[in-house]
Amino acid sequence: MADPLEFDRRHLWHPYSSMVAPQTALLIERASGCRLYLPDGKSLIDGTASWWAALHGYNHPELNRALTEQAAQFAHVMFGGLTHQPAIDLGTRLLEIVPAGLDTIFYSDSGSVAVEVGIKMALQYWQGQGRPHKNRLMTLRGGYHGDTFATMALADPETGMHRRFGDMLPRPIYLDAPPAGFARPLPAAYRKHLQQVFAAHADHTAALVLEPIVQNAGGMRIYSPQILREVRRLCDAHQVLLLADEIATGFGRTGQWFACNHAEIAPDILCIGKSLTAGYLSFAATLTTHQIATGIAGADAAPLMHGPTYMGNALAARLATKNIELLQNGDWQKQVAQIESSFRTALEPLRTHPNVRDVRTLGALGAVEVDRPVNLDRIRPLLLEQGIWLRPFRNLIYSMPPYTIPPDELAKICTGIKKIIATDSY
Repeated sequence: MADPLEFDRRHLWHPYSSMVAPQTALLIERASGCRLYLPDGKSLIDGTASWWAALHGYNHPELNRALTEQAAQFAHVMFGGLTHQPAIDLGTRLLEIVPAGLDTIFYSDSGSVAVEVGIKMALQYWQGQGRPHKNRLMTLRGGYHGDTFATMALADPETGMHRRFGDMLPRPIYLDAPPAGFARPLPAAYRKHLQQVFAAHADHTAALVLEPIVQNAGGMRIYSPQILREVRRLCDAHQVLLLADEIATGFGRTGQWFACNHAEIAPDILCIGKSLTAGYLSFAATLTTHQIATGIAGADAAPLMHGPTYMGNALAARLATKNIELLQNGDWQKQVAQIESSFRTALEPLRTHPNVRDVRTLGALGAVEVDRPVNLDRIRPLLLEQGIWLRPFRNLIYSMPPYTIPPDELAKICTGIKKIIATDSY
């Protein structure tokens, strides 16, 4: 092959890209720690943890060992009628860390599918309870839950990335986007809005689907745990299931094992993915309570009709178990707190810049909202010049690095963000 990058540009379709004007990708030869290495020997500090998944960085020896040891036994067997120790071990570990009451686990192969499974659970639960009219979903404007059809339907119809498909998708019941601010008290007007929407629609609503505390790909908006506590109360009062999409926020990203922990609440259905395998393999899980799992069956003991081919994949389960062990035995809370402190110190002063609309930090997340959409073709050369890999979107320049990032590398990321804004290079 004469030019691999030219082949890539002509034939390989990358995420959220057009084949009419494809951007030339960077060829990565190897990765280690928090760095991505190019064929010419140059390296980039990865400030995105491969879309927020590689918590421990790259080429981690214990994760590598878990992968190779499992591969030497078997990589995968069908989960229909068969089981294996990696799946059992992972289930045991998950029940040690998830919010109380969640005790039934459905494995799948991606975050979007995990949410789809959760939606199926909610809809079939009410069928099993003899209330099939509870067949609509409620969600927060400004959210994002995946790229499959049911999850696309939950995206904001005006600002979401899937609005092109709006006329083809069922519309959920929308709650207004939550007021921004982690420490902000619950505004009386927003409380009243929540109460009014629940009162009007709860009778035909199966579940409220939301991202707890942080709306990630929908705009990196951070909201108060008080809002999460109020929607939990309303779900209980109106018999609406609460589905928490923690694909992006799970496993410590916001400073707690799960973002729901900030509000000290447990959802009825929890979806996890992304960092479940620490960035090694695509894998996800949907957890629910025994009451819902058995209630789905109804009088006729109906099964949940979902079963991915690679459900319960042994390689992924073994990696996920090792990932949780590394977190349980490590000091991720201190690491995440240090990242949050560094982001606040470095990025908060940008709040006064005329081109900056907002600065948002929580846990291992730092985001700067600027005054216009970011031009990736314009911003990338400056980032590469500084040895940094970031992936801005819309009008957000953000970083969600591995927890293991050294302080000097995190400082370079922050310096890079500040330079881009100071030089108006986006």
